[in-house]
Amino acid sequence: MLPPVETDEEWDAVVPDDTVMRPGVEDLCTRLGLADAPLTRFPDGSQPVYAVGDEHVLKLFPAAAAQEGVAEGRVLAHIQGRLPVPTPQVRDVGAYENGWQYVLMSRLRGENLARAWGRVPRSRRERLVTEVGETLAALHSLSPDPLEDVLGPGDWGAFLDRQGAGAVAQQRAHGLPAAWLEQIPDFLASAPLPRAPHRSLLHTEVMQQHFLVDPEGWRLTGLFDFEPAMIGDRAYDFVGVGLFVTRGEPDLLARLAGAYGHTFEPSELLAYTLLHVYSNLPWYLRELGVPAEGTLSSLARAWFGTA
Repeated sequence: MLPPVETDEEWDAVVPDDTVMRPGVEDLCTRLGLADAPLTRFPDGSQPVYAVGDEHVLKLFPAAAAQEGVAEGRVLAHIQGRLPVPTPQVRDVGAYENGWQYVLMSRLRGENLARAWGRVPRSRRERLVTEVGETLAALHSLSPDPLEDVLGPGDWGAFLDRQGAGAVAQQRAHGLPAAWLEQIPDFLASAPLPRAPHRSLLHTEVMQQHFLVDPEGWRLTGLFDFEPAMIGDRAYDFVGVGLFVTRGEPDLLARLAGAYGHTFEPSELLAYTLLHVYSNLPWYLRELGVPAEGTLSSLARAWFGTA
């Protein structure tokens, strides 16, 4: 009952439109034995995601992104019970009609950390970033080998080459001014990255938006959204950390890095920021502000410094 989605035009016509999505989701829930559970669509996320009653979450992936659904199901099963923060338990995975893929998972408890952050007392923020650091250390300690058939990019050096070749064009497409664009090639050349790093399982979008928290005790209660997971250099995961968890606060990043057990060079993390699959430097500048120097080196220190 869900129509095919294989092009950007079909995606725009189908995925955001709940009047189109809901009949298919209801049909799939019936097949999964959840016909009587109320459906509530979550407003965020690139994929359509529904709360199915109080106990389940159903995440759907159209044909254009079906492999991401396969990958998320595999990653969630691989990490289940192995991190200090709860992750969704996989209840069922499979294919639906017209190339759609689904993952039925348990529903985590708590409030989205990004929405709650403004109410978190300073001392509790320090404890929360400590928990994030401990969680990342546990994630990166897991062997990614069982997932290499579903997660990329494979050759990390080739990935860096591809991303580097398109870095200026990617930021230009987002509207980055020329004064910043012209700095990118020299900055990347000055911050060489390992082409064959120790292989780690990466979340790739470690953001407040992907953590849940208990507002009563201010402890993390969940980490979710492993759909864009990769295998590669662990430093890549600290792009999201600096931009969307500690948000340019050096003392919080230092505390998180202490819990993680390693501190990365700011230039290394900004280089990965420019090479990240979803990099959008104008957005980050709007969110975190522009240093007075107006250079990429100053950005690296402002966003990823710990001193």
